[in-house]
Amino acid sequence: MSAQPLNPPLLDLRDLRVAFGEKEVVRGVSLQIAPGEKLAVVGESGSGKSITAMSLLKLVPQARVQGQAWFNGVGERGERRDLLQLGERELRGVRGRDVAVIFQEPMTALNPLFTIGDQIAEVIELHQAVSKAQAWQHAVDLLVQTGIPEPERRALSFPHQLSGGQRQRAMIAMALACQPKLLLADEPTTALDVTLRGQILDLLGELQRTHGMAVLMITHDLHLVRRFADRVAVMEQGVLVETGPVDDVFANPQHAYTRKLLDSRPVRDPQALPPTEGTPLMQGQGVWVRYPVPRPGVKGWFSHGHFDAVRGVDFELPPGRTLGVIGESGSGKSTLALAALGLQPSEGRLSVQGSAWQHQALKDRSLRRAVQVVFQDPFSSLSPRMTVEELVGEGLGIHRPDMAPALRRQQVEQTLAEVGLTEAQFPRLLSRYPHEFSGGQRQRLALARALVVEPRVLVLDEPTSALDVTIQKQVLGLLQRLQRERGLSYLLITHDVDVVAAMAHELIVMKSGEVVERGPVDEVLQRPRHPYTQKLVSASLR
Repeated sequence: MSAQPLNPPLLDLRDLRVAFGEKEVVRGVSLQIAPGEKLAVVGESGSGKSITAMSLLKLVPQARVQGQAWFNGVGERGERRDLLQLGERELRGVRGRDVAVIFQEPMTALNPLFTIGDQIAEVIELHQAVSKAQAWQHAVDLLVQTGIPEPERRALSFPHQLSGGQRQRAMIAMALACQPKLLLADEPTTALDVTLRGQILDLLGELQRTHGMAVLMITHDLHLVRRFADRVAVMEQGVLVETGPVDDVFANPQHAYTRKLLDSRPVRDPQALPPTEGTPLMQGQGVWVRYPVPRPGVKGWFSHGHFDAVRGVDFELPPGRTLGVIGESGSGKSTLALAALGLQPSEGRLSVQGSAWQHQALKDRSLRRAVQVVFQDPFSSLSPRMTVEELVGEGLGIHRPDMAPALRRQQVEQTLAEVGLTEAQFPRLLSRYPHEFSGGQRQRLALARALVVEPRVLVLDEPTSALDVTIQKQVLGLLQRLQRERGLSYLLITHDVDVVAAMAHELIVMKSGEVVERGPVDEVLQRPRHPYTQKLVSASLR
């Protein structure tokens, strides 16, 4: 072992290489983290950033890991050890106590069979010599620190009984249970609304200062990095291509890939068509959506109450235009989209091309062809058992049953080419399955599936929130081109202010089922009048 420097870094990672079989996915990564420092590792999906972090604790199954990861202060004696040389028993002592992890999706990381309090207390009991009662009280105190309301009651809740933001706070409480020296935060805000994202970042920053711990944050969002980190390391295809102080890298990026990431902010189509006159393709007047909920006590045996998810919403969607609907989770925007698609019964008047939904398959068939949808997660919305030809051509089988098979295949191929998927790029394209494509390519498949029946309106429910920033920009550019060429109208559901600013012409802001502000998108975003809109816009400023 070489002589240790007088002031060694907390983590000194040297020439890390990670491979699966013959494929090397992390190639010679070296970086250092000082005590109390906030370092962000950024890159697109597949860049190797998450595998780099998880390999430190050997949390990547079936991976071959080489290199050195010197960590200062391991164990009770505080010696400097190479984490990659520790056995499983020694690593169990390090995980949670010296190095803790916050995972991207708390719903899958938390055990659904145990309460939040039990799961936090278990970590405390594992690493500290305390009684069950002391561990439980410490767990409640941690929930207080992370800002969860009614912590004593929430400690008795199961993960599914908490909101997304509360589950992420519970994950942070669990990670901080033993006051680790290093916190690995793997995309800790990706699944959250913009305001919750800001709250979680502020919370992490406050706890980092309070506990004096270092944070290694994994993210693909450079705007988040600007707000949170001290230094940034940029990864591309398993290689560390640039590193430095955040302000320096953002002001003067040296590598082409870093410049590409920084230039990936959504932009408005400069060739967008001018407004067109005509009857709205979709119109809602006084739209209400109610869900039944059980009444408490004996009354619940005989009747149900109701919850108003959408309350008296009015909107119009002209030909060739985009209406943006923005709001946090629970604001009612996705429920409004379901009603617009005829998938959720509603009250009031909701019409498509002048006709109301009848909620009967045969009577609604013509409207179903006119209104198609692109969902948030293409991997969930595309059947894994169907080929590309079957997926994209399914709508033609329903709406054009008289079409000859050869003509149907030709229509499928033309639509795929229109969204940028061709046989030249992807041999055997029509016989492939969704898992053989990347996230952005799958979203193009979902778009082709919607476009093949030649609709007039597309309902876009968070169409890019699951994509990397560069892929997001490509998909938004594709949607803008298709709108210009086909004269499509979009009902865009999102919580991303940047996306709505680039895509929408008119905007409505929803909160608790109601529209609190509406108007031309530039006017609403540049001069918001309602406090809720002001909060959304200010939370999105990077």
